[in-house]
Amino acid sequence: MAVDAKPKGPASYFPSIEQRYGKPVSHWFAVLDGVGDRKHMEQVAYLKAEHGIGHGHANALVAYHRGRQPA
Repeated sequence: MAVDAKPKGPASYFPSIEQRYGKPVSHWFAVLDGVGDRKHMEQVAYLKAEHGIGHGHANALVAYHRGRQPA
């Protein structure tokens, strides 16, 4: 049985994020580390306002980044 290797969820946006904004997702995760004390939507708003990232891409980055942080 073959396993579908295509990313799902927020990670499915990563190739288009890297292409559109010219930086690897690791760069955006480092940016989010700098505003880690903010709530989810505050982080989304920060990426949109300060870096010109679209809402869907910003939300995907924040959701993935927050999901991999220890509780």
